[in-house]
Amino acid sequence: MSHIEARIRRFPVAFASITVIVLLLISATAYAIGAGDLALGRGGSPSSGDNLAAMNMSATPSVQPAPANLTALPQPAVAPPVGDRGPELVKYDMTAEEVTGMLDSGVAFTYWTFNGTVPGPMLRVREGDTVQITLHNAPNALVAHSIDLHAVSGPGGGATVSQVSPGHTAVFQFLAEHPGVYVYHCATAPAAMHIAMGMYGLIVVEPAGGLPKVDHEYYVMQSEFYLTGARGQAGLQDMSMDKLLDENPDYVVFNGALGALTGANALQAKTGETIRIFFGDAGPDLTSSFHVIGQVMSQVAVEGGSLVNTDVQTTVVPPGGATTIELKPDVPGDYMFVDHAISRVIKGAAGVIHVTGPDNPGVFQTIQPGDAGTGGH
Repeated sequence: MSHIEARIRRFPVAFASITVIVLLLISATAYAIGAGDLALGRGGSPSSGDNLAAMNMSATPSVQPAPANLTALPQPAVAPPVGDRGPELVKYDMTAEEVTGMLDSGVAFTYWTFNGTVPGPMLRVREGDTVQITLHNAPNALVAHSIDLHAVSGPGGGATVSQVSPGHTAVFQFLAEHPGVYVYHCATAPAAMHIAMGMYGLIVVEPAGGLPKVDHEYYVMQSEFYLTGARGQAGLQDMSMDKLLDENPDYVVFNGALGALTGANALQAKTGETIRIFFGDAGPDLTSSFHVIGQVMSQVAVEGGSLVNTDVQTTVVPPGGATTIELKPDVPGDYMFVDHAISRVIKGAAGVIHVTGPDNPGVFQTIQPGDAGTGGH
């Protein structure tokens, strides 16, 4: 276990209340009153009430024994650059499926996913491409699912026409009109639940001519998990609608699990190399204050669009928002990236960029080290 993960897990937590069917039904009613038709999935089949009923019909105790040989979900790959090409028809085949994986050491969670990873696959196209999305819902799925892509100009971002019950398929296409970095997520009611279960990802729409070349590209998304048990409590845990409605997550993490981007999965670079991070905040509720400790971000795409800010210490990314971050480390070492709403590091919002290379005393050197070990955030 790294010193980062050990520090994260040092804090005790209280047990949370167990979600009950009454509150789920109240949640559905609240969505019906206060949310739009899209968030409710109106026009889809089955309805939000059917989804909630399906969950409750299979309700289980809040914490069961964890499955044997529990492992973390695989990390999604960074899609290759589009480069300098003309517009094309680009097809993506996606499946909504449930997968049980490790959220924390000894803590199992049954994620709702796109293609079995959290975040889902990174989609990458060119401005002017026609993008065709085929969405399957696995036959053994518990509820209906859909997909809303924030890059879409059309009803519900595609969610209005992609509500699919278990074992069914929807197909739609759209014109990628606007370059930028965009979130996609399930928008079947209640949408907050589906996002909190892991159904989100990024679609990158490159400008004509492509993006400038860099040495490394990485795909990072922040999100929250709300559990019926306590943070760190071993076993297979369910999602707590109580905590979700209170916006009180047990975990705030990068890429679906505590420590998902540390240790062997840390981002890698050498001194002097350029790093591009496609970063999104899936939420469902919390705004991210993304910060790389010991680095200044050389470029940040403001709100994921075409406007670029430079020399940025911390960038704000709202739920459902995304950005592109570039930096070039000059000094070797491990650089933590965090949500600088800093108490969230205790809940898991920490990853590492591992940088190798020769020392660079002209940029940074130790004159006399402190006597209390390594410190910082």
